[in-house]
Amino acid sequence: MPSPSKRVFFADCIFDVGENVYEPAEDSFLFAENLSARRGDCVLDMGTGCGMLGTVAAKQGARVVAIDINPYAVRCARDNARLNRVVDRMFVVQGDLFSPLKRDERFDVILFNAPYLPAEHREGDSWLERAWAGGVSGRQVVDRFIQNAPKHLKRGGYVLMMQSNLAGLDETLQAFEEKDLTASVLVRQDLPLFESLLLVRANSSG
Repeated sequence: MPSPSKRVFFADCIFDVGENVYEPAEDSFLFAENLSARRGDCVLDMGTGCGMLGTVAAKQGARVVAIDINPYAVRCARDNARLNRVVDRMFVVQGDLFSPLKRDERFDVILFNAPYLPAEHREGDSWLERAWAGGVSGRQVVDRFIQNAPKHLKRGGYVLMMQSNLAGLDETLQAFEEKDLTASVLVRQDLPLFESLLLVRANSSG
């Protein structure tokens, strides 16, 4: 097995981040710091990358399904689940958004650190670019996610999604509302050059 290109730490977790896998950055750590899963929760970690959010949720006692379209990320997340001794509570699968799930599969919590940055391409040209590039508006993947997330959310469950203000916060809030989810900004972190990271929480009724 090739040596990891980077080793990243969060709380008591260790993550080896291999080539072609998104390295956790400010958005990842902000998300992880504000993630609080309950023991026994069924959690979906969409776009898991190196598996950071899924691993943190599993460490908190949740049962986690983690999905990523990137085959390198899937292998990386599986390795990190073993490294952090949560492999028995974290199942990692490759697929495009919700495509690997059964139609009636539902979760207490759905997590998504979305590809939200505006980019010239419709999608990234490489696996790494696909982790952050959200099309010209930054909303290409975000809108697809919001369209389908409520179908896989249990009554009383909620979505946590990270995005940038550059991808249109009002559009996100309205899109969730149109799906009968009550959405608001849970955490905001301002970055240089007029950008802010926004962790949005959308609650289902019940």
